[in-house]
Amino acid sequence: MMTPEASRQVRGLKSDELLALPAVTDLETANRALLIGRSTGYGLAKQGAYPVKVLRFGNAYRVVTSDLLKLLGLAHRPLVEVDSAR
Repeated sequence: MMTPEASRQVRGLKSDELLALPAVTDLETANRALLIGRSTGYGLAKQGAYPVKVLRFGNAYRVVTSDLLKLLGLAHRPLVEVDSAR
């Protein structure tokens, strides 16, 4: 039997996994990141009430990763630090 901590880790995404996502991700991945169930996520997307902007391409829903990261407080950090002393 899984502990509550283990089930949360399986269901959600860790910050390093979130930061490694492509520019646009599928709704299933966004649902996992937000700990939203599949039916709830698709229902919110259909109603235009998903927590971040959802793009629809035919039958496929996509979420802009930068919007998702902002909502989760994980906005991308610059890869290279700029030396302001120069």
